[in-house]
Amino acid sequence: MRHLVVLSGAGISAESGLELYRASDGLWAQHRVEDVATPQGWQRDPEQVLAFYRERRRAIQQAEPNAAHRALAALERDGFRVSILTQNIDDLHERAGSSEVLHLHGSALEACASDNPEQRFPLNANGDIQLGDLCPRGSQLRPHVVWFGEPVKYLEQAVDLVASAHLLLVVGTSLEVMPVAGLIEHTALDVPRVLVDPNAHTVAPRGVRPIAAAATRGVPYLVEHWRHVGQLSVPIQPLPCNSDA
Repeated sequence: MRHLVVLSGAGISAESGLELYRASDGLWAQHRVEDVATPQGWQRDPEQVLAFYRERRRAIQQAEPNAAHRALAALERDGFRVSILTQNIDDLHERAGSSEVLHLHGSALEACASDNPEQRFPLNANGDIQLGDLCPRGSQLRPHVVWFGEPVKYLEQAVDLVASAHLLLVVGTSLEVMPVAGLIEHTALDVPRVLVDPNAHTVAPRGVRPIAAAATRGVPYLVEHWRHVGQLSVPIQPLPCNSDA
């Protein structure tokens, strides 16, 4: 009973200072999705797209893993298997020390070929992508990020991992974006599913245990419990009332 599968989203990275996408004042309120996060936008104005992800990359590099990232890495060091399926394009889970991370929406810290997004390449010597940076076959490099209209990466592998979980932890995502949101339906029938979110009682789907707390409080609370009991069980005691959720 020691395989934890974590489905993480933008909310966990927001607590490290990275901007949310879907908030009322988030990135999609500031930039048209069609211009910066679609293949069509890339075809129309690749420089605008590169500039958008250049900003994301700089913000990622300035951010630090928070208590939620660090708690998950500590659980892995204690001998639990922790598989992280993240919608985030940053590397905060890895920098915290987690070793099994699938980036379902890609990574802003890698490049890929425009004509074959499955071919990944390191960024140039300046840690950036410029017009004229080409793959060995001559295709312009672009951010290794899943855009609207493109298939989610590693989906079959993610389904298999969720099906093998002893507990599924959802943190930092409101489960609005398909097909990733549908992953929670692939757990075994007797596997607990827990959602950590300040609005968990409102957004938790049926059958998912809500823990109304910010990621930096709710995740360390759960990890402390799991490390204490030596298995992945849902705590009987509620989160203390002085939650900062």
